[in-house]
Amino acid sequence: MEKTDTPDPMIHAMAHVGGKWKLIILYVIDNGSNRFGAMQREIPKITKQMLSQQLRLLEADGLLKRKVFAEIPPRVEYTLTKRGRALLKVVKAMKDWGEQDLVAQNTTPQKSQLAMDL
Repeated sequence: MEKTDTPDPMIHAMAHVGGKWKLIILYVIDNGSNRFGAMQREIPKITKQMLSQQLRLLEADGLLKRKVFAEIPPRVEYTLTKRGRALLKVVKAMKDWGEQDLVAQNTTPQKSQLAMDL
């Protein structure tokens, strides 16, 4: 196999969304939990430090946009960028596979089960 300067597409994708939390964060933001506290409630096993770190990485990769509102107390909301929304097909495909696999195993799919089992 000839070596090229073009990165492998799978390695490129995993560099941006790999790991335990990033796709789940994109999923919960897409489902309306776009503030830090709401995300933490949706993903109870994630620590504040890890959620903050992953949000910063997703923002740096151009997948999320962070908006700070000039209010007291300050309010911060996260939204998916166009690039982040492009990943939703992958996220939804994984969710669909998970639902089908749970049914195949005679397990009732539950939204909270996903977050709790991580």
